[in-house]
Amino acid sequence: MNQEIQITDQGSMKDQVALTPDEVIPLLVGSTVDEVERELVLQTLARCGGNRTRAARVLGVSVRTLRNKIRQYTSMGLDVPDHV
Repeated sequence: MNQEIQITDQGSMKDQVALTPDEVIPLLVGSTVDEVERELVLQTLARCGGNRTRAARVLGVSVRTLRNKIRQYTSMGLDVPDHV
């Protein structure tokens, strides 16, 4: 199921299409916590247009924590969305 997420000005995310537990669990099975976290961070950054302050607010982490995660992902050779 395709899920769209709307990010409000306050930084919270509102699901446009809710996934049931039966749909969410298969997406996570076989993934490590680090993999799930990395995917969440990268998708949130992309949806925030690369705006790190806004993405950090949505994720509930400090900008410094997000910056450290981005540095780690970049060192792994992953593409990280740039601010547009």
